[in-house]
Amino acid sequence: MARTLTVGAAQLGPIQRSDTRKQVVRRLIELLREAHARNCKLVVYPELALTTFFPRWMMEGQAEVDAFFERAMPNADVQPLFDEARRLGIGFHLGYAELAEQEGRTRRFNTAILVDPNGDFVGKYRKIHLPGHAEYEPQRPFQHLEKRYFEVGDLGWPVWRAFGGIVGMCICNDRRWPETFRVMGLKGVELVVCGFNTPEFNASMVEPGHHRMMHHFLSVQSGAYQNGTWVVAVAKAGMEEGCMLHGGTCVAAPSGELVAVASTLGDELLAYTMDLDATAPIKNTIFNFARHRRVEHYGIIVEQTGAIPPP
Repeated sequence: MARTLTVGAAQLGPIQRSDTRKQVVRRLIELLREAHARNCKLVVYPELALTTFFPRWMMEGQAEVDAFFERAMPNADVQPLFDEARRLGIGFHLGYAELAEQEGRTRRFNTAILVDPNGDFVGKYRKIHLPGHAEYEPQRPFQHLEKRYFEVGDLGWPVWRAFGGIVGMCICNDRRWPETFRVMGLKGVELVVCGFNTPEFNASMVEPGHHRMMHHFLSVQSGAYQNGTWVVAVAKAGMEEGCMLHGGTCVAAPSGELVAVASTLGDELLAYTMDLDATAPIKNTIFNFARHRRVEHYGIIVEQTGAIPPP
């Protein structure tokens, strides 16, 4: 009997700086209820799903920055989402800015959690590949200060047995790095869920706009195919505080094919029923790691960061 799972990819339209957590959570719940009506068992929300994408602004005061972070999860504003998901019997993935007290100091991460249909935590992931810069760059129309406001994630890429399969998480820029998917692939992952906020315009380089969406799909599809896994990538989209986020919420099959893609830049639910056993043909043949990987030649991947051309 096939192991099927119906997943709801819950794209969000823009969240403005004036929008409150309570307003946003009401939108999340509306998408959750639609997912229930369409028989979804897991709903995937975007990166930083509770607030606007605040790293686009330079903020000097730590209190101003910390207003965008969650000190507990769930908290009073987010508890209604947990309660409704438990009532409906649906699990979810949620991205948010996490403020954690660890080893006597305050730490800040770009975080995602996976919650089961009973409302219990399955796992947590903290973003590892932080893009952008740490200091103010006046030539940019928008800043991208993730390196200023977040620490590099310290949890690696774990996977969990949940929702009838093996599930892992990544966040936004992680999807562009093959190491992200390969680490989880080596743990047998069958479904990777990924939230993202990606601007249509790249302020750090001259790049045609259509390349942004092409690179997004290319990254998701190659990660799926080269590791024999389903990938559900969910956007925040639309014009957010004057910055256009390109959207592109999608589901990629283990074959690398796109099997579902959002059609709007607003709140939209994609529901797709996937066969988790469809990962096996890829894992057992062309990307049979046990049979074909040659780790004795891969040392440079973990021993070196920057590229070093030959003399």
